[in-house]
Amino acid sequence: MPTIAFVSPKGGVGKTTSAFLLATAFARICDVTIVDADPNHPIETWALGGRTPDRLTIVSDVDEETIIERIEDAASKTPIVVVDLEGTASKTVIYAISQADFVVIPTQGSQLDANEASRAIRVVLQSEKLTGRGKPYAVLLTRTSPLIRARGLTHIQNGLIAAGIPVLETELNERDAFKAVFAFRQTLDGLNSAEVPNLDKARANVEALAREILIKLQAQLEAEQGGRERETKAATAVAGAA
Repeated sequence: MPTIAFVSPKGGVGKTTSAFLLATAFARICDVTIVDADPNHPIETWALGGRTPDRLTIVSDVDEETIIERIEDAASKTPIVVVDLEGTASKTVIYAISQADFVVIPTQGSQLDANEASRAIRVVLQSEKLTGRGKPYAVLLTRTSPLIRARGLTHIQNGLIAAGIPVLETELNERDAFKAVFAFRQTLDGLNSAEVPNLDKARANVEALAREILIKLQAQLEAEQGGRERETKAATAVAGAA
């Protein structure tokens, strides 16, 4: 079952918001666990509003000693696990990334944010060395304008792609609805369109993000299965030659 981790060393880039929106989008179609590993526990605080979807489980009693156990337990119970990590490059973050099937690095379109995103990428690469296997990841551009394409954002995006860093095609736009889910302690589906503008566009934005990540996870799974089949054929050929 896929585990998706969200990590960013810089605050204010929409890490928790992105993780929450993705988890609640998936919870519309299947059971999901969100591991709230941010020390401030913003998602646990959100849940105090009493409007947690039936198919969403929130786990927040985690630290560096229990993070792997919590993720493994969640993965055994629900088809999808989303992990919202703390900002610092702690053991908790490294352990969680080691368990993830896909890592999302949210960042805003500024050079400062891009520099901080590179720190998160280094943590992902460090996890690859520790586990001995590749760790798929991608940068998610957040808080972007749906109307105006800033020149600086385009420059940052092109720079990341030129450096060989995967960037999700879907961006998480700046929307009042994404702030309202925490202000009203609701999911996007629970918000009132009469109170929150462009709610339909916010929902479509999150659905596009969820769809793109699912496609990437499926492609990754197929690639891994193909690799195992090739290894099996090679082993069979060697055995036959012997």
